Amino acid sequence: MVKKTLSGFQCEECKLKYKEKSWAEKCEAWCKAHKSCNLEIIRHAVKN
Repeated sequence: MVKKTLSGFQCEECKLKYKEKSWAEKCEAWCKAHKSCNLEIIRHAVKN
């Protein structure tokens, strides 16, 4: 389940943060299925 944070939304699998909930959900789904990160998805992550 994607976690809401002060800076946006966080993937609970890899802990990367996104401004948009949809990207965090895509990231979490990928992480769970493949046990890795997808470069096309994580490029949308935000820095802390």
